[in-house]
Amino acid sequence: MAEDEIKSTMSEKDFNELKHEIENNTKAVVEDVLKSNVPSQRLPMSEEDAKAKEGNGKFKSFGEFAKSIHDKSIGNNNDVRLKALNEGSGEAGGFLVPEEFRAELLSLALEEAVVRPRATVIPMASNTIKIPRIKDTSHASNVHGGVTANWTEEAGSYTASEPDFAQFQLTAKKLTGYTQASDELVQDSAIALESLLINLFGSAIRHFEEKAFIGGTGAGDPEGILNSDALISVAKETGQTATTVVYENIIKMYSRMLPSSHNNAVWIAHPDVMPQLMQMALNVGTGGSAIWVNNAVDGVPMTIFGRPVLLTEHAETLGTVGDLYYADLSFYYIGDRNGLSIASSPHYRFANGETVWRFTERLDGGMILDSAITPENGSNTMSPIVALATRS
Repeated sequence: MAEDEIKSTMSEKDFNELKHEIENNTKAVVEDVLKSNVPSQRLPMSEEDAKAKEGNGKFKSFGEFAKSIHDKSIGNNNDVRLKALNEGSGEAGGFLVPEEFRAELLSLALEEAVVRPRATVIPMASNTIKIPRIKDTSHASNVHGGVTANWTEEAGSYTASEPDFAQFQLTAKKLTGYTQASDELVQDSAIALESLLINLFGSAIRHFEEKAFIGGTGAGDPEGILNSDALISVAKETGQTATTVVYENIIKMYSRMLPSSHNNAVWIAHPDVMPQLMQMALNVGTGGSAIWVNNAVDGVPMTIFGRPVLLTEHAETLGTVGDLYYADLSFYYIGDRNGLSIASSPHYRFANGETVWRFTERLDGGMILDSAITPENGSNTMSPIVALATRS
């Protein structure tokens, strides 16, 4: 029946109400079709798929992520959110930690870390990365390994020169570790599991990364700054007592830093060095005065010549090379490969009712400068990493 014919059989008010009702019903039908979950059209979503859809494919917390890995390891679920994080064969290779949780894990690490927050960090797209660099060891007659510039008369000839290029290479090494948690903790509370794993893994990552970045040999681990060929060791003073630090040591270390690096450099010390610094004095004839801590009322300044003093247990003990050094850590390069992955297994500690958690990280590090630099004038070399020689 046409609209005009219907309209002629009823009042205008009744017609408008009928038209409005038809429009609302039509809109509701369309919305139902769009939202349809009729089995003949769409399969019902699994519980895991529903969670993934609700969270836009992301985990709400690190605890939920860790518990999902555990549930998958015992065959209780197949969370679709883990598929995008699969490395290798999942349970065997582990699952890459989502970037937001990796940052959360490393936040604890970076609060106390010395090297990583100040180093140059680069991503590694493959197992090895090669970085071109200038091989600059002396400014006695040129710069950048062979570049010279000459004052030339008008129409005079040019003198050819070119820099000396080299390659700096990082090859990913694997840092692994594991811990265990009771099955009850895993099953009962994702929050408790999150707190445990973030504290354990964050602290462990920081500890062993820093240990390698500072003292690593480069054989199976990153090469640490104390094993770099660019390291300068400043000799002790004549007659200096063993296991001491004197003001003259500090002055000479400061003078051997690359002039352009002072604004980036920090002092790194073992806690055992602190008593020496706090008692350090400037001797003048038969007298002298304290120059770092003047009283026991004010706080310890924790700077030397305006640069921060950082304490770390990874420095060498008092009296040996590396107990105190002055470093521009922007010359230390860290290559991160594949981020951080985590896997779990209920089998290894089955008899103890515990689940094992394993983390894996692939990275490398080293000083991009492989030699100290001889200045144009003077015989003392300069470097972005200066240590105090053994005092025994």
